[in-house]
Amino acid sequence: MSSKHTKASSAAVDSALAVFDSKTFLKNVTAKAGVYVMLNTKAEVLYVGKAKNLRNRLSSYFRASGLTSKTVALVSRIQQIEVTVTASEREALLLEQNLIKQYKPPYNILLRDDKSYPYIYLSTDHKHPRLSIHRGTKKGKGTYFGPYPSASAVRESLSWLQKVFRVRQCEDSYYRGRSRPCLQYQIGRCSAPCVSAITDEEYALDVHHTQLFLQGKSGEISRELADEMERCAGQLEFEKAAELRDRIGHLQQVQASQCIEGETGDIDIVAGVMDGGLVCVQLLCVRGGRVLGSRSYFPKSQLEEPLVSQLEAFVAQHYLIGTGGVDMPREIVTNIALDDAALLAGGLSEQAGRLVSISHNVRSHRAKWLSLAMTAAEQNLANRIASSASTLKRFKALQAVLELEAKPERMECFDISHSSGEATVASCVVFDGNGPLKSDYRKMNIDGIAGGDDYAAMHQALSRRYKRIKAGEIVMPDILFIDGGKGQLTQAKQVMAELGIEGLFMVGVAKGSDRRAGLEVLIRGDNGREINLPDNSPALHLIQHIRDESHRFAITGHKARRDKARKQSTLEEIPGVGAKRRRELLRHFGGLQGVRQASVEDLRRVPGISEKIALQIHEGLRSA
Repeated sequence: MSSKHTKASSAAVDSALAVFDSKTFLKNVTAKAGVYVMLNTKAEVLYVGKAKNLRNRLSSYFRASGLTSKTVALVSRIQQIEVTVTASEREALLLEQNLIKQYKPPYNILLRDDKSYPYIYLSTDHKHPRLSIHRGTKKGKGTYFGPYPSASAVRESLSWLQKVFRVRQCEDSYYRGRSRPCLQYQIGRCSAPCVSAITDEEYALDVHHTQLFLQGKSGEISRELADEMERCAGQLEFEKAAELRDRIGHLQQVQASQCIEGETGDIDIVAGVMDGGLVCVQLLCVRGGRVLGSRSYFPKSQLEEPLVSQLEAFVAQHYLIGTGGVDMPREIVTNIALDDAALLAGGLSEQAGRLVSISHNVRSHRAKWLSLAMTAAEQNLANRIASSASTLKRFKALQAVLELEAKPERMECFDISHSSGEATVASCVVFDGNGPLKSDYRKMNIDGIAGGDDYAAMHQALSRRYKRIKAGEIVMPDILFIDGGKGQLTQAKQVMAELGIEGLFMVGVAKGSDRRAGLEVLIRGDNGREINLPDNSPALHLIQHIRDESHRFAITGHKARRDKARKQSTLEEIPGVGAKRRRELLRHFGGLQGVRQASVEDLRRVPGISEKIALQIHEGLRSA
């Protein structure tokens, strides 16, 4: 991109101390198209914007009246403005989105969604292909369908496919080890190709129908199934004909539920609603005329942006800088007209390498889909507002119970999880004024302590976390909750003393006498006073929520660490047993369990295994 880059700030005084001289800046700034970046005294990016005319757009920030209080707050923090002149407004749009992705400015509208989008993966290179959910890079050989707007949409589709076409969804390792059909076969959700309960030809036909469905060609499947049903009935195969009839019925049901109108259309419906200062954007994905699912987004903005600006920011961020393999539709339908629709469509078309249109006044099946998205957005926003009101009530109740001068804005809770000392993991969950702040959650693997020593584990976890907080890398919480009694709370106090951190309000959350929910005892870190709250206390509900989240997050991390360790073959730790010998051993005995049960003489019969190596394997597996 060819561009002219200029920096403007008060030249007469030291930039670290000067008040931003907007009059001098506006006299010298260009009137061309480009991007502007607002920075504070620490050279941190506050806001990134684009403009067809930079001088006019930037002048609007420094007018004498007509600014909202939040815009005034932004302007008061500006120390420097950098501008980049671009060859066109479209270039400015692309540069703006790249800078937003890079800096995540606090005053820009941010989606805060970095998860990759899920696909349905069909391993077509296998004799009996498998269906599964997939995220990330597409390394496996096979066909990928999607992306879907959410994992729940994928799971719903996989569940339905399992009922109708009965293509296997088990792991290849599980499939190879079967000697008789599993439960999925018994309940009619798999045709058990692992034990040849279905012929290869019949299974291939089920895979073919699955592919047609995922490609949006349900009509073609119905015709093929109807022809086959008539053939079976003509040959007096009534049981098979009845099964095919049921499949056709299932297809008709899913077509009705997904509002299919023909078999064409790659469209995204983007419906935004605004209430009480909050915005919900509902994304409904339609591919091949079939609704894949929907997903709710709640963009965050510190400026009082109108709904149209928030929708434009969503479209730009989601499609131009979206992560996780966002699929570019051929058409985007919005519930209101976008001021920059033509500019956005041009940028999306350039990125996609084909025409992408943006429309808002639609009829027929598009109007039905838009109505669905609008209804979902309104309902989800209402739920969000109700949840926010409930959360505020809980925070105020907690303030009163703990006798705090101000309502807490940020809280952390720590928990420890392990299995008899194995794979110890500590969790740190963070709540802000809106509830769980999952982007700030952290797990820590705990090593170098005696197995099962929860006190040492808590001490290590807190030390690692609060060293970074002491260094200013992480925001200090208003309250630190410790899932445990006086012993664990003592560890927290020792860590803070060692690090020289003073004034942090700490609370231990100890289980009651019979460890039932509602009987928790709160232990204040400052004076050791114990507090018992009634089970209907909003403050207790908030504490239980953050405690339960820390418990869940710790268990999730522990299980992942433990399973990873257990899946690692202990053969890898035995000297002299490389990849080739491991492969021969596993092939000969059918798996690690068979190797474990083998005698030294049995091991010696494997090609490439000498008596010495056989002894090492035999001893190594028994000591593992």
